Amino acid sequence: MTVSTKKDHKLTEAFLLESERLPSSPLFAELKRQAGQVLSDAGLPTIKNEEYKYTGISKRLTDQLPNLGPSAPFADIEQEMKAQEALVRAVGGYTLVCTNGRFQPNLSTVDQQQFVVSSMASLDSDSAAQIGQIEKNEADSFTALNSIFFEDGVYIRVPAGKIIDRPILLINFVKATEKGSCVHPRTYIQVGKNAEVTFIEQTVWLGEATVFVNAVSEWTVGQNAHVRHYTLQNGRKNDLAVTNTRSSIHQDANFTSIVLSLEGGMIRNNLSLDLRASNCEGNMYGLYLLNGKTHVDNHTNVDHMQAHAESNELYKGILTDHSRGVFNGKIFVRQDAQKTNAFQQNNNILLSEDATVNTKPQLEIWADDVKCSHGCTTGQLDEEALFYLRARGIAKDAAKALLLHAFAGEVLDQIKEDGFKEYCETLVHARLGGNY
Repeated sequence: MTVSTKKDHKLTEAFLLESERLPSSPLFAELKRQAGQVLSDAGLPTIKNEEYKYTGISKRLTDQLPNLGPSAPFADIEQEMKAQEALVRAVGGYTLVCTNGRFQPNLSTVDQQQFVVSSMASLDSDSAAQIGQIEKNEADSFTALNSIFFEDGVYIRVPAGKIIDRPILLINFVKATEKGSCVHPRTYIQVGKNAEVTFIEQTVWLGEATVFVNAVSEWTVGQNAHVRHYTLQNGRKNDLAVTNTRSSIHQDANFTSIVLSLEGGMIRNNLSLDLRASNCEGNMYGLYLLNGKTHVDNHTNVDHMQAHAESNELYKGILTDHSRGVFNGKIFVRQDAQKTNAFQQNNNILLSEDATVNTKPQLEIWADDVKCSHGCTTGQLDEEALFYLRARGIAKDAAKALLLHAFAGEVLDQIKEDGFKEYCETLVHARLGGNY
């Protein structure tokens, strides 16, 4: 739970006042009522809150947003879709399109025989009741803020036993509209027993005005299901974003998350994996390449609840200029989670004296028969390796780029879809070859 301060409470009250202007939503009325109470009690976090001490997102919102209203959906994005053709071709799968968080079926390619996609506004009461049960309002004040403001979202169900043969690409186009500078996307994904699917997500910022994207994503991963979730963050220098993603992972299931953060103003990623049963596995990989004044904060949580489960976590960062990276990873091993195997590592390379990394890997273990390890490193390029390459006739810049590519490659190699992997490698190559 975040703790409010007198200063941030003004922003909280401004959001709550703005929410009173929204139309009523009986489908999610109780969720919104609870969220309003949580936000009113806790307030939005400031740097005085331990979990946000390095990421002053509330101050940025106060300083940069002309208004706090939700941006309206829009449909005329023909040119914007053409600009994403390279990504769509690289993925080679199904494409789901949203504008300011609203699903646009006419712009999407869906095979309802493979998976079911619905807008949240059209759900029946039983399905709607699932929203907010995995990522609860109390988990983070920005989750509560999302619950208050979202009016629609994307609900995806992969039936039991379905092996989705192609990746599902979810593109959310966002831009400020006349009365709004905020977008609150909401996604709920249910993957049935023995199913297998890959999701790829990207947010595309449009226009010149600053937009705050506050996203919540909930996942149910059924027994023996296999899910891969790739997130590409490659926006603009003035973008502000908070993402809260939580997965509920069941027996024998496997969930893998890969987050690539290449550009943005200030980004906070909260990623939580709940390993609820035996023999399930959670994997978390991240790569952040930061320059200018870009700020990326990755907070991760892995909760081992039962015995014989495994988690692997590797986050890597390359930072230059005045950029800042934050990594805070927590692994919880509960008393019943004997025979747990948990690994966590954060490695960083700083290429300028002004770049900063704050890293804090953590373990909390209540079981006595486990194998757990965590660690972090922060430093510069290996001078011996650089000398070795230069001694063999490789120019300094080329040698430097080779070492950086090798460092980043350990994360990129976890991407199993060849087309998307090549697309990401091209983006990384352009960054490491050009700006570094």
